[in-house]
Amino acid sequence: MTDLPIVGFVALSAALLAIGVFGILTRRNFILLLIAIEISMNAAILNFVYFGAYLGGTPGLTGQSIAVVLVGFAATEVAVGLGIVLALNRVKGTINVEKATELRF
Repeated sequence: MTDLPIVGFVALSAALLAIGVFGILTRRNFILLLIAIEISMNAAILNFVYFGAYLGGTPGLTGQSIAVVLVGFAATEVAVGLGIVLALNRVKGTINVEKATELRF
C-alpha cells in the first residue's frame, strides 16, 4: 500500500469520465468527439495506474503495463478517427457527425 489518497484520484478519474461522456453525448464535430473519447480513456488509464500502485502487485508495474497498452490503443483510435474525418470531409464537405451516416462515394 502507498500513502496516496484514494479519494482524490477516484474523484479526478470520475470527473474526467463525466467530462468525456458529456462531450460524447453533446458534440457534433467529429474532432471534438474524438477528444471526448480520449478524455474518457484517460480516466481509465488513471485508474489503472493508481490502483496498480495502490494495491502493489508485481512491483507496481501491473497497472502501468496495462496503461501503456491503452495508450497504444488510444493512438490507434485517433489514427483511424482522423482517417474517417478526412474521408468524411472529402465526401460531404463537413465533419459534422450527423452527416456521417454513410461514407459511400
